[in-house]
Amino acid sequence: MAGAIESLLVEDRIFPPPQDFARQAAVSGMDQYHALCAQAAEDHVGFWARHAREQLQWHKPFTRALDDSNAPFYKWFDDGELNASANCLDRHLGTPTENKTAIIFESDGGEVTSVTYRELHDRVCRFANGLKSLGYGKGDRAIIYLPMSIEGVVAMQACARLGIIHSVVFGGFSAKSLQERIHDVGASLVITADEQVRGGKSIPLKPAVDEAFAMGGCDTVRKVIVYQRTGAAVSMVEGREITWSQLVDGQSSECPPEYVSAEHPLFVLYTSGSTGKPKGVQHSTGGYLLHALLSMRWTFDLKPTDVFWCTADIGWVTGHSYVAYGPLAAGATQVVFEGVPSYPDSSRFWRMIARHKVSIFYTAPTAIRALIKACESDRATHPTQFDLSSLRLLGSVGEPINPEAWMWYHTNVGGGRCPIVDTFWQTETGAHVVTPLPGATPLVPGSCTLPFPGVDVAVVDETGGEMPNGQGGILVIRKPWPAMIRTIWNDPNRFKQSYFPPELHGFYLAGDGAVRNKQTGYFTITGRIDDVLNVSGHRMGTMEIESALVANKLVAEAAVVGRPDDVTGEAIVAFVVLKGVRPTDAAAAAKVAKELRDWVGKEIGPIAKPKEVRFGDNLPKTRSGKIMRRLLRVIARGEDITQDVSTLENPAILEQLKQVL
Repeated sequence: MAGAIESLLVEDRIFPPPQDFARQAAVSGMDQYHALCAQAAEDHVGFWARHAREQLQWHKPFTRALDDSNAPFYKWFDDGELNASANCLDRHLGTPTENKTAIIFESDGGEVTSVTYRELHDRVCRFANGLKSLGYGKGDRAIIYLPMSIEGVVAMQACARLGIIHSVVFGGFSAKSLQERIHDVGASLVITADEQVRGGKSIPLKPAVDEAFAMGGCDTVRKVIVYQRTGAAVSMVEGREITWSQLVDGQSSECPPEYVSAEHPLFVLYTSGSTGKPKGVQHSTGGYLLHALLSMRWTFDLKPTDVFWCTADIGWVTGHSYVAYGPLAAGATQVVFEGVPSYPDSSRFWRMIARHKVSIFYTAPTAIRALIKACESDRATHPTQFDLSSLRLLGSVGEPINPEAWMWYHTNVGGGRCPIVDTFWQTETGAHVVTPLPGATPLVPGSCTLPFPGVDVAVVDETGGEMPNGQGGILVIRKPWPAMIRTIWNDPNRFKQSYFPPELHGFYLAGDGAVRNKQTGYFTITGRIDDVLNVSGHRMGTMEIESALVANKLVAEAAVVGRPDDVTGEAIVAFVVLKGVRPTDAAAAAKVAKELRDWVGKEIGPIAKPKEVRFGDNLPKTRSGKIMRRLLRVIARGEDITQDVSTLENPAILEQLKQVL
């Protein structure tokens, strides 16, 4: 575990909430924020129990708010029963929201389809009845491998309606990644599509499912459902595979929800760890949904007239909390989009905001940084060329946003009038844990500011002692909260070791370093403390990428580190020892590097491709054989090595690895 980090960050620009915004906000002013925090501090369990009763619809009310008898395997509201889909859809039936637009979907090519809450409910019920007809129900596990679409949300909601535990796999992941997840979660159902469309290109999905099956380990799967997105010809195994339209044809638009315990797993979502094997993060139904909904109301200050747009894919937790569940539970009208922000050109986001009158826009710093580069070189695609007057709130998610990107976002997209909620959270936390509340919190560029009410966040040293403001340390959460990870699927020991190490005395270890401002107490995230890289908001284990590289026939050994990158936040740099001769000219190096990058893309997915590959005759190792990754990080950043290298067995290798061909 990493030691404390001294803060060198200085940021004195402060942006108070606009008066008109604060006046109408759900949480208005810092006095109200502090009052909420005081309520939680005085009665932590009672605070969450009160909001659970007020915010969610219960089939059977809970009588026990928190069971901590088997910590850290906490249970919230576990003797209560509810259904997530009913809380997102049925609760709106018979109210004016029933006929309100739930989803405005814009495809990669710009075609727009909208559904009301009643229409979405009917589509979910028909799909759920189709699943029931195949014998699926409570406790089954489904892999969802779909493009961004209304169908993706329908599939998730239908699974939740029946008590089927879903695990969504991002459409950019490879067949091998898919196979690993099918096998680990023991899926009996796969829901996929013929293809997805991104940036004007059709990308196969069903063939990747076929490839995953060919690898073995998928024997638990009984049925595969194929949504015909493009109508491409794909192989269909008779008896096992049917199309989406065949499944729903003739099904009733009424499907009673299966009520489950609040602790029933809603989903398992895989995230990278510092070992090669991805972790299946297991989330509950009640606690997770409560925090997703409450953050819609407090962080995003959602109003009935808002048009909400979170640009995340449903393959990530952001797409779970702020596409598939939170906005629907809150009765919002939301935009869902297929594609990439740079197609057909880099004005895609701004055109969509103007076209759909988006008022709340939530995206990643990676997208912002990429669009800064594109828009500044092509003024026709600059956000100031479009009518963005509908915007009233901006958000940032996935990784820390650097202050200058924050300022560009605030000035050029928000017109200087929209607060920015810079949200810190993780797959494991379920929803925001450190974030501004836009009607209350004065904003500082680059800082996620203060904890969400009811979440006890702190910066500590390696023994759990609180660090003074101004000195960095390890970010922890000191009390259980309802949306927290329940366990790692089928691996409780790894769960305890990863998130509740004994030296932290029961605190949840976020895995990030942080520092609090001396004056304001605001949090700034300083980066990962382990060997997990954060590239464009996507966490990937270095061991996972190294394992993929070493699996290539050309590679004898590999070490992967991250370095700062203006666009992706962190870039992957691979140091590779080949089985043959090290390339010494640029052309040869480029050829091998491309082959290895493509290999990693196939093994894991395109987002895992190293941005840079360097070759050496060896890697820097101690005499005991340990690779000195801290030295490789220094080399990757192009900095001078000032650390002691006396323990190295082969210090001369450092000069070789500094060479960029």
